[in-house]
Amino acid sequence: MRGVHDILPAEAAKWERVEGTARRVFEAYGYEEIRLPVFERTELFARGIGEVTDIVQKEMYTFLDRAGEAVTLRPEATASLLRAYIEHGLHVHPKPVRLYTMGPMFRYERPQAGRYRQFHQLNVEALGDDHPALDAQVIGMLVEFFRALELAGRLQLQLNSLGDAKCRPVYRERLLEYLRAHAAALCAECRDRMERNPLRVLDCKTPACRPVLDAAPSVQEALCDDCRRHFADVREYLDAMAIPYVLNDRLVRGLDYYVRTTFELTTAELGAQNAVAGGGRYDGLIELLGGPPDPGIGFAIGIERVVLLLPPPAEGREGRKPFAFLIPLGAPALRALLPVATAARASAVTVELGYGDRKLRSELERANRLGAAWAVIVGETELARGEAVLRDMASGAQHTVALPELARELARRFEVERSRS
Repeated sequence: MRGVHDILPAEAAKWERVEGTARRVFEAYGYEEIRLPVFERTELFARGIGEVTDIVQKEMYTFLDRAGEAVTLRPEATASLLRAYIEHGLHVHPKPVRLYTMGPMFRYERPQAGRYRQFHQLNVEALGDDHPALDAQVIGMLVEFFRALELAGRLQLQLNSLGDAKCRPVYRERLLEYLRAHAAALCAECRDRMERNPLRVLDCKTPACRPVLDAAPSVQEALCDDCRRHFADVREYLDAMAIPYVLNDRLVRGLDYYVRTTFELTTAELGAQNAVAGGGRYDGLIELLGGPPDPGIGFAIGIERVVLLLPPPAEGREGRKPFAFLIPLGAPALRALLPVATAARASAVTVELGYGDRKLRSELERANRLGAAWAVIVGETELARGEAVLRDMASGAQHTVALPELARELARRFEVERSRS
């Protein structure tokens, strides 16, 4: 189907690296993994994301189940995670509650490089604490994740504050008044968005709209004292951690729930889809969804976009190479080697086992094509002696090993090879 893609074995190595790095970095900061369902009641996303957002109005995969209930494939993870936070009483735990999740999301969008209709995200949420130092640490962890992948130097951290429920309505009216006065110079989509969600107009990528939008009132000018102080503290803590950033007072996110600190990591290497990760603070959202008045902050990382930035795996492999190819010559030899293969695999040795119905020469050629380091040969003669021939595929040198010791010998040689690499 259009907008979905297969992740083939050669590409999966990059995904394993991204996901493994995420677990290692996030857990070092005290975050725990939570796994969430891929569909929820539609109402959850309408309330959590905002009914006037493009996601809710245009992009959600929504359908009626057999009971007639409206359900939606999750377009993002925060609403689902906060639903779980409320439903399972996680808010009674010491604050902040630190959680992360990963998996597929679904939006009906026009597919582009790094953007699919089924896409994958890493999501992090820190709940129950509104200290600006937490904002800085969350951003610092995001930057550390990209440092661990050796990508941080190719990304730019953009930072903004969107104000809160006290000061943002004032800015919204000021911005709307400006946009109405310049509506003739804006594209049709901006004019449509203007009345529904004027802040989203600032994110328009149409070149003809940029002169008008660049001259629009700045949200920074409308911040109340509390929001201004909070943002100044966040910046001070980022400076203390030596994390570079660029102030961007036009930075808005596509979700209505963001307040105060908002941020993105962008790249110049992916064309129009330049945001690799982004997030912000969403104080008030947990209470809106029926929970306690706990604040929260989090971010999402687009895995497909990260994978596009990564170099190919070091080996450029087409497949996983077996360490040993076990070659039985006949059915009795196959029966003898089956338990050997099982024992070797239990020791994490990658083993390929023949079926005993091919000639030795063709099986050695197959072992060579698969890139096996060792071939193990057992025929009638070896069975009668209770031994196997162990052949070095690189040099051709070979020697015998007792069958009862074969699995242990393969595990020993595998550990030696792994320690060298």
